[in-house]
Amino acid sequence: MNVLKQKDRQELDKKIPSMPWYVEKFINYKLPDLSPSSLLEYVRDYDTFFSWLLAEGICEAPSIKDVPIDVLEKLRMEHIDTYKMFLATKKDQANTKTTISRKLSSLRSLFHYLSQIAEDEDLYPLLKRNVMAKVEIKRTHKPKDTAAKLEGKLLQESEIAEFIDYVKTGYPHTVARNKQALYSYELNKVRDVCMISLILNSGLRVSEVVNLNTEDMDLKKKLLYVYRKGKNDETFKTPVYFRQEAVADLLAYLEVRQVRYNPDKKEKALFLAVANGSKEGKRMTKRAIQEMVIKYAKYFGKPYLSVHKLRHSFATDYYLRNDLYKTQDQLGHASPETTQIYAHLTDKTMAEAIDKS
Repeated sequence: MNVLKQKDRQELDKKIPSMPWYVEKFINYKLPDLSPSSLLEYVRDYDTFFSWLLAEGICEAPSIKDVPIDVLEKLRMEHIDTYKMFLATKKDQANTKTTISRKLSSLRSLFHYLSQIAEDEDLYPLLKRNVMAKVEIKRTHKPKDTAAKLEGKLLQESEIAEFIDYVKTGYPHTVARNKQALYSYELNKVRDVCMISLILNSGLRVSEVVNLNTEDMDLKKKLLYVYRKGKNDETFKTPVYFRQEAVADLLAYLEVRQVRYNPDKKEKALFLAVANGSKEGKRMTKRAIQEMVIKYAKYFGKPYLSVHKLRHSFATDYYLRNDLYKTQDQLGHASPETTQIYAHLTDKTMAEAIDKS
């Protein structure tokens, strides 16, 4: 099991005992088909919902674990509407429309299982009445809308090489007066350049970068072998192509990896970091990679860039030279509809290129 899934499975196992018995039954039913990461999101959504039920006095159980299933049967549409309002206006952090739709979808999946699939000892559904069957969950965004939000927030053609070059040579001039920043940069420059170059020349997700091991590369064939999102088969790694432009940066990093980060012999992770107070390099975390990209993007003059927008930047550039289905395969999208984002983005890019010429 890959590193992130392993952590999410451990977190899932911790949270399950605090859930009602019927939620645990649902999670066990879904376990063969969904990743621990997806199931953990389900459980977090249920935690929010059941906490709300208790806070509103709709259920008087002493804890979430004790919420009886008949409370779900008695819920009315007005309760669901009030819950939606609660999610949209939370004082600490209001949810976006996309997040609200996802939380409602999580509930609908649970209610569907309890009313249509799970049975009691007399072969009757566990849930006799399903209020969530009445709830319409509107699609919150279309590829064209997503493309519109990304316009102007990605690296275009020559900017991809410019950003990589900035990390290689431009950044130290920007922070020349900051000795601490300069020292950290010199320590990790080769690694940082390699990661950014790899993402911009392959379109990897941040989770895929985190999980890369040293044996997952074939430099001659320019292939990486990664655990793809949504695929629950832990025995299979998907081959993903990377461009020739990333080869030199990978070789440069492999030359310094052992000496610079001094990993334990058992440490297989490709990208390493040495924590404060430690002498041995460990696998870089998702957050550390995200913060690293944000740091360089800020000084490059594009503070809106993130790891995911670097992936979008590659995808837009790749789509200009390939078709929809090649791009879908390269990015690991389950549906070509997701990949259509880049069709809309490239239309805009090509129009701007024609205007400039």
